Amino acid sequence: MEIRYFDHAATTPVREEVIKEMIPYFGVEYGNPSTMYSLGRNAKRAINNSRKQVAKAINSKTKEIYFTSCGSESDNLAIKGFAYANKDKGNHIITSKIEHHAVLDSCKTLERQGFKVTYLNVDENGFINIEELVNAINKDTILISIMLANNEIGTIEPIEEIGLIAKKNNIVFHTDAVQAIGNEKIDIQKLNIDMLSLSGHKFYAPKGVGALYVKEGINFEKIQDGGEQEENKRAGTENVAEIVGLGKAIELIYSEYDEYNKKLKTFRDYFFEQIQRKLGNIKINGDLEKRLPGNANISFDNISGGELLYRLDEKGICASAGSACSTANPMPSHVLTAIGLDAKLAENTLRISFGRDNTKEDIDYLIDTLNQIKSKKM
Repeated sequence: MEIRYFDHAATTPVREEVIKEMIPYFGVEYGNPSTMYSLGRNAKRAINNSRKQVAKAINSKTKEIYFTSCGSESDNLAIKGFAYANKDKGNHIITSKIEHHAVLDSCKTLERQGFKVTYLNVDENGFINIEELVNAINKDTILISIMLANNEIGTIEPIEEIGLIAKKNNIVFHTDAVQAIGNEKIDIQKLNIDMLSLSGHKFYAPKGVGALYVKEGINFEKIQDGGEQEENKRAGTENVAEIVGLGKAIELIYSEYDEYNKKLKTFRDYFFEQIQRKLGNIKINGDLEKRLPGNANISFDNISGGELLYRLDEKGICASAGSACSTANPMPSHVLTAIGLDAKLAENTLRISFGRDNTKEDIDYLIDTLNQIKSKKM
């Protein structure tokens, strides 16, 4: 049975060009980058080249990029690392109720250690209220962490405005950009971003590699002890092959940015149009304009997300009921409840996320399958 994949927000397949770039570092170029001989120096050189590729993609300095294992580690390192290093300046952090659990749980850990955290509400489309953000700032506020784009409903937050508010109040601004890389043009200078998290497997690099941008001059502590890799900010032997893959993937995704995102938006808009015409009573979650081009999050009135996923899987369709990191959690999505969905409607939600290998035929097959599933329920 042919597999039709519509869960690119969970992970993406590694591109052939990326695999080709990585292969030498599994065998011929196997040196440890912390060693002094030529084999190690070759590995170090490859890592630094990838650092340049990431920096170019977001308009940062090369030395401001630190490699990690994933977006979750980057979020932990940014939030905890900054809080620990700057607790003498204040103990208050502002975030939102719809952040990824890597951010929310990091904040909860800090709360248990005496930090204060304000969790901003969002409206029905997932946007924070700027006035609420401004009113939450106090003399002890040291960090604002608001995601660039939501991983479930695709809403893109007003990051430039948030960054300006943080800058005016001398507060460090972190954004989780894991879902946004490749789907948004990101200029950390223009957006006044001080720290940014990203993860390779969301833009056709391997799983198990990520990066954290930290503006030069911002102090943060390492949270993992061991060696002095990554300028003594992230201990552990570098995953050279995957770092090389991440660099190549981010270079490729931005070289094809316009064509890639035009395709995703065309597929998304076509899906919304057809699903509303053929299935009728569905709810689209998230803003219709300021959203990721490949994200479609919809709720049904009488079909549970779990049943939908099972029926779709029988037809060779891969989709999601929410964040892949929360699949085993029986509770309704914290994002969907935050935008006002009741527990039943939140449970009846499907997330579709399109990618570079999808075709119009794939989408027609998905729509027809959903129509068949709903017809049998009526």
